[in-house]
Formats: sequence, structure tokens, C-alpha cells
Amino acid sequence: MLTYDVSIWLPHRSFFLLPPPWQNRMHESLHLFNSICNHKFFATTSIVLFLNKKDLFQEKIKKVHLSICFPDYDGPNTYEDASIYIKKQFEELNMKKGVKEIYSHMTCATDTQNVQIVFNAVTDIIIKENLKDCGLF
Repeated sequence: MLTYDVSIWLPHRSFFLLPPPWQNRMHESLHLFNSICNHKFFATTSIVLFLNKKDLFQEKIKKVHLSICFPDYDGPNTYEDASIYIKKQFEELNMKKGVKEIYSHMTCATDTQNVQIVFNAVTDIIIKENLKDCGLF
């Protein structure tokens, strides 16, 4: 019998206590993700990361440069470039590269077409991981 461990991470401030107003929520999400991603209970568990509310992010990035949140960011202030950078920030927290994967998706929960695409991708990931576990991939 095949078993597959996957953790699905949906960072959103309403699931947890709100950080103090002076604390950057993105950095708080990264800190929390780091502690869960690298916890011993999830040492070999691949994680599907949904970065939700991409529609709001697409609008906000037009008005506020990403360097406000990430001072090291010096790339173009476009949705595409900024979202790649943010995904990378989460993915680089994985201390078990090669043992487990982080699969990141920018999502909009109210966009049913987008949600279907993401869930199809998650299904493909699960199939791929099971084939890998069997030595077939």
C-alpha cells in the first residue's frame, strides 16, 4: 500500500493571532512557515503552499513597491516578478531540499477556474510523488 504525506499550507493572518501592528505580516508568515516546514514531524513531508488573494496582490503591487516589505528586492515591480520573488522566499526556507518539495501556487479562492487549475496541479504532484516512491519516476 502506498502512502503519501503532504501538508497544505494556507498562510493567512485570520488563522492565527494578529501580529503587532509594527510587525510585517509577510515576515510573520515566513517565520511561521519556517517553523512548520522544518519541524521534525514534517521532515519528509512535501508541502503545497497556496499564496491566496493574488487578485488583491496584483492591485497592491501597482501602488506599493515590493522593496517596502523586502528591502533586498531590487527587481521590477510587476506582479509576475514580485510573485516569483515571494514564492522563492518561502521555498528557500526548506532545509530538506531533495528530501521534500515545496510546491507554491498563487491563488484566488473566489476564482473557480484558477482553483481548478491549482487542484489539477496538486493532483499531478501527488501522482508524481507516489511514482517517485515506487521508483518509477
